[in-house]
Amino acid sequence: MNLDSLVGLAKDSGASDLHLEAGMPAAIRVRGQLQTTGDPLPGETTLAIARKVVGDANWSEFVQRRSFDGSRLIRGVHCRINVMITSRGVGLAVRLLAGFQPTIETLNLHPDLKLLARKENGLVLVCGPTGSGKTTTLAALIHEVNIGPPKHVLTLENPIEYHVRPRRAFVRQREVGRDTPTFEQGLLDALREDPDVLVVGEMRRRETMQLTLDAAETGHLVLATMHSSTVAEALSRLVASFPSESQGAVRAQLADVLVAGVAQRLLYRADVGLRVPECEILAAGDAVRNIVREGRLFKLQGAMETGARDGSWTFDRYRRWLDGKDHWRVPQEAAADEVAAAPAPVAIPKAPARTSSPVAATPAATPTAAPASPSIPSAPAATTTPPAEGVIVIDDTDVGAMDQLLAELEDE
Repeated sequence: MNLDSLVGLAKDSGASDLHLEAGMPAAIRVRGQLQTTGDPLPGETTLAIARKVVGDANWSEFVQRRSFDGSRLIRGVHCRINVMITSRGVGLAVRLLAGFQPTIETLNLHPDLKLLARKENGLVLVCGPTGSGKTTTLAALIHEVNIGPPKHVLTLENPIEYHVRPRRAFVRQREVGRDTPTFEQGLLDALREDPDVLVVGEMRRRETMQLTLDAAETGHLVLATMHSSTVAEALSRLVASFPSESQGAVRAQLADVLVAGVAQRLLYRADVGLRVPECEILAAGDAVRNIVREGRLFKLQGAMETGARDGSWTFDRYRRWLDGKDHWRVPQEAAADEVAAAPAPVAIPKAPARTSSPVAATPAATPTAAPASPSIPSAPAATTTPPAEGVIVIDDTDVGAMDQLLAELEDE
């Protein structure tokens, strides 16, 4: 029994998660319910699987930290994997990600969410409990940016779960731990890298929260996630992460930059046989900003109930919209539609070079498939056809080839 066959079993069962633990049967989560399958796994098996996932280069760090995070392509499924040491030996938690480009339509989300991706600056916060699909919704928002007016999108993720294929946007994805040591360093770097849209995969530490607020305050659109059940809880946690003497300033800054907060949970609908996101949306109008600035966050629920005109939705109102929905997208249809309708990359006009310092255009990379192992990136293949005069073509590329570049420099 190996990881490939276990992921294949989970995929065929329609599972969202796979759990492996020494001495216990494999467990899969189907429609939110956990169920075991097969015989208990020997400790030697889980250890061998863990060594293959972590790799020899990272094994000593894993032994020291007692955990490892990564992402892999297994049986055609992008998987987010956490390897951990437990009382029984070694265990793995594997999240099976959607096999298609998430969009607002394919996730059966309300079209109002598209408006959030069209903002020029400010903070959009996506929150929810673990396993509620925050990252997938974030990927759908990135897709909306990607098909809009050309912008520079910079993401900071740990790990990268969805590899974004550039359409109209210039997309850079950085993985914490591989491409930048921490979220904090990545955010500091981002302010010098000219992004229009900044994506922060997770806000846990106070330093990350402060730098995220600073980025939103300096004219960037920032999309970020937090673990919380409601928007009010997320904002309360954010403010409470700071010392009491700083919380007034943080609330004022948050009130100035907040565009919207989205909290979601997955709801299984037996009528269509799908788990779909059920959301509450807090649109930051004047009333909401005043509530946040004054620290009366307990009034946010009332503001959502009376803020429909501003674009706010309560869970109850959103559920009524779901009840009235008559067209649903299922994952298999979404994947098929994406393959059939994959558009050609869009050429972004290149600004004319200044006569005092002409700069030659860099040839685009040839489209390639996403790598099976992001931890061992390969170099982008060189194009054989130069781009048309005056345009820079944005197309698929492999994940950054820093490891290979460093190896080549050492050989020289």
